Amino acid sequence: MRDDICTIPVSEVFEESDGCPLCRMQHTVEEHLLTYILGDAMMEPDVRIETNKVGFCAEHYDKMMSGRGRLQLALMLETHINEISEQIFKKKLFNGADKKANKAKDVIDSCFICEKINWGMQHMVETIYRCYEKEEDFRKLFDNQPQFCLHHFEQLMSGADKKKMPRYVGEFKENLTRITADYVKSLGEDLHTYCAMYDYRNAGKKKDIGSAADSVERAVSYLSGKI
Repeated sequence: MRDDICTIPVSEVFEESDGCPLCRMQHTVEEHLLTYILGDAMMEPDVRIETNKVGFCAEHYDKMMSGRGRLQLALMLETHINEISEQIFKKKLFNGADKKANKAKDVIDSCFICEKINWGMQHMVETIYRCYEKEEDFRKLFDNQPQFCLHHFEQLMSGADKKKMPRYVGEFKENLTRITADYVKSLGEDLHTYCAMYDYRNAGKKKDIGSAADSVERAVSYLSGKI
């Protein structure tokens, strides 16, 4: 499988200023993978061997079901089900009930797309560190982002160190914290405004709450890492 399926130019993502940039990255990588799996991947034996073995999670099965490429999905499912039958349920020596259960758990807990997304995102996080250390223009793009979701805040913060960013790790962490803290504060204020709208003391008052109108949806997206 070509590595570039899982990667996109980092600087292009940061040129936008809408939501969490790493969420945008993750969404783009996922879309590339879904298109690839239901297209070119059918002709790559090494990919088919891997998808036969690990399959996909419920979320990605749903996304493939709702898209085009139903025949391609059916062909993958046919060989994946055959692999499950062979590896888990075929009578073999030393393949008792506990071993069957463990093999089934391995299949349930694995997803080809999730694994590739995680690989691609880790690769891009490392690229972010390098760009922040070496490129002034990128530092400006990063420092002017409107937000980072909690999931990607943790990922960026926990992976940053002086080995990767000898000169700028302190500035990086400071700006990452500032951006995230400011957004959390503004989100909390919007949620307060939204909740206050239902207070009986505000009955009959004009209910133009501006940015607070979708604060519940934004809070759930923020906390779930799907901005």
